Amino acid sequence: MKLPGVRFWLAALSLALVVGIAVVDLRRTSPGELSRAHARDEKLEGGANCSACHGGFFSGMTESCSECHEPISEQIENASGLHGTIGDRARAEQCSSCHSEHHGPGFELVNRQSFLLAGVSDPQEFDHQRIGWRMDGAHLDLACSECHEHAFAPVLPEGAKRFIGLEQDCASCHEDPHEGRMKASCASCHGQATWQGMNAVGHEKHLWLVGGHGDLDCRQCHAKDTSRALEAMEKDGPPLTPRTCVDCHDSPHAAAFVAGNVTGFAGLPDNACIVCHGAEHETFRDERLVLTPEQHLKSGFPVDVPHDEVQCDKCHAPEASFAQRYPGRSPDQCSRCHADAHAGQFAEGPFATGDCLACHERTRWTPHTFDVEKHGLAEFTLTGSHATTECNDCHEDPPSKEYARLFRGHPGQCEDCHADVHGTIFATRTSVLSPLPQGECARCHGTQTFAEGAREKFDHSAWTGFVVDGAHAQAECEVCHVPRAEPDLDKRRFGRVEEHFDRHRGCFSCHQDPHEGRFDDPRFPSVVDQKQDCARCHDTTSFRNLWHDFDHGRWTDFELRDGHRTARCSDCHTPRPKDGFGRSWEPALGTGCADCHDDPHGGQFAPAAGAADLLTGATDCAACHDEGARRFSTFDHERDSRFPLGETHRNVACDKCHLPEPNPVLENGPAVIRYRPLGVECSDCHGVHEEVLLRRKPVKR
Repeated sequence: MKLPGVRFWLAALSLALVVGIAVVDLRRTSPGELSRAHARDEKLEGGANCSACHGGFFSGMTESCSECHEPISEQIENASGLHGTIGDRARAEQCSSCHSEHHGPGFELVNRQSFLLAGVSDPQEFDHQRIGWRMDGAHLDLACSECHEHAFAPVLPEGAKRFIGLEQDCASCHEDPHEGRMKASCASCHGQATWQGMNAVGHEKHLWLVGGHGDLDCRQCHAKDTSRALEAMEKDGPPLTPRTCVDCHDSPHAAAFVAGNVTGFAGLPDNACIVCHGAEHETFRDERLVLTPEQHLKSGFPVDVPHDEVQCDKCHAPEASFAQRYPGRSPDQCSRCHADAHAGQFAEGPFATGDCLACHERTRWTPHTFDVEKHGLAEFTLTGSHATTECNDCHEDPPSKEYARLFRGHPGQCEDCHADVHGTIFATRTSVLSPLPQGECARCHGTQTFAEGAREKFDHSAWTGFVVDGAHAQAECEVCHVPRAEPDLDKRRFGRVEEHFDRHRGCFSCHQDPHEGRFDDPRFPSVVDQKQDCARCHDTTSFRNLWHDFDHGRWTDFELRDGHRTARCSDCHTPRPKDGFGRSWEPALGTGCADCHDDPHGGQFAPAAGAADLLTGATDCAACHDEGARRFSTFDHERDSRFPLGETHRNVACDKCHLPEPNPVLENGPAVIRYRPLGVECSDCHGVHEEVLLRRKPVKR
């Protein structure tokens, strides 16, 4: 077995020495008397039990102090209260550095020096916020002892506390007038100045109670018997869900405006109001309210040129209701702000939907944008000269500012602007026609010039009742409408017919009557097949062309019968060179037979001068003969002679009484048969033939 070495014995000797010193030290006498607070403790009586405060073999003074002053130890451990906020924990655990002992019974363990070492210069001005309670209002006027009864007591009563031990709950000091109905702490609603003043501490986390919200009664937002009543709020319970602006206020803004202005803001759009309306504003119309041009754009109305320099109240009348002040105008609704200079002329029709922008630019009124194409939408298409005419030529300046320039409802027909150079000549014609939208002039005239297309469009028959066909259609208009030497007041040289031919008298207005009025006798019809004048017989191609065969009996009282029917016109109307009227036939010699035919009777049937007709009063061949010249075709001896034949002479041959004799009219002419005069007595015929001849009376011429 090996014996212990020198080191072992040295260690054992050292240990014995330390123990010995300790035993001697424990038996030493205290350095001074204890303070009155510690001296009354039996465990510390006589000052001989030093380990009770200074610890023993396995503990120190800090552990010993903690056994009696456990709340202080908890403050240090939890970093709360005055001792837990000293800063350096090691220093805080050195109790004797602030609370020294053995200075006798009159020494106060808690003194001004203790507070100084703890960082409190004046205990009377202690900042309670250091220990987690902000003291304010009426509490600042209280003496410390009014809350801390033993704050400055030299010696604390048995079991009493100097500063610690109080609750921060108001009800620990004040009587609860709500009798427990409120689950939240008093400080949730009341401040420290007075119970009457409401002070919702922490309310700013959800809503600052300033501006328009500053003077509200709590019950206006936290009404009784609601889920948000004051009674429903708990001190340590879950907080009520914060309300948004729209939970209490109806937003008058359009959804697009709200959505546009909340871009980039958290917690929106339900709280979009705060983008423009500050918590400090007294009303939604607070004069401090500012709407930037960028925000205004979100309303759909950019405040750029020409609205960028307009004051807000010029468009948004301050005294009006919100709906009237902010009606939700768009930049295309100029008439919502600007007076209608046109007095409602465009309130309806194709330009109503475009508002002012239908004719004007967005940034200015002049010049307008109403062009030729748009004019076509106004039911008056501008073509020809109209397209280059100045607007003022038709839409004249009003007589005064009280009147609007006339646009809509402006006369749109030709005759409304242009004088009728034709007078009323065509009025009766147009009255029976369906009217044209652009006016009656357009039936013949174009819009470039009045002469444009007029000749091609003009229906001479429809407008004048005079059909231009045949030879008339080949003639130039100027033949009848002789141009004037000087233009008239309407700058026209186109002459009227009556200016050259006098008043209209049918064909005779232009043509002379080659018949010298023979066919205008009242016994002839003035209208044939609805035709008058020359047109009763002639067409317009040539005077030699007739509508139908010439009715000789109707127009001359000489009906063509028998031999005359087959005769040629030239047999009675001798051809000749054309005269000034273009006539190439001579007039007929007359209507009597003798006018054309020789008298085979040698004048026997010509009436005696101043005497009664020798036979029937007839002076022409037709008294006895028809146009076939058949012998006695119409002669009746009983009716037409002085000698009725009777039964006796009826069967006697004519030549028994009527014998031939030399022609008394034409020398060497053909013999004639004697018919008259003859005797009517019996003795005039009966007897010797020679005697009969001798008794014949000579023929009177």
